[in-house]
Amino acid sequence: EVQLVESGGGLVQPGGSLRLSCAASGFSFSLNAMYWVRQAPGKGLEWVSWISAGGSTGYVGSVKGRFTISKDNAKNTLYLQLNSLKTEDTAMYYCATDRFGGNRGQGTQVTVSS
Repeated sequence: EVQLVESGGGLVQPGGSLRLSCAASGFSFSLNAMYWVRQAPGKGLEWVSWISAGGSTGYVGSVKGRFTISKDNAKNTLYLQLNSLKTEDTAMYYCATDRFGGNRGQGTQVTVSS
């Protein structure tokens, strides 16, 4: 059974940073592409970032240059470094096995506010 557990969210001021983590189990993490998606209040799921099994990455335009996705296959853990945060980054963040949020966990809340 696929399990994804996100952590690392919190309240941060604009311009601040956070590092999100996602502990994965129940599947071959190192052989799969992984995704971060988010859902802002009152809005649908939005794909944020992607990392392939081989380490290639992709980002939605609004976070490019500010967010960095990475993974540690030895620890079965996915990361998302969030820098230069903006109020519009406020959302519940999920890791997932596809860009539509498949198998996502309970999420971790990121709130950017002064």
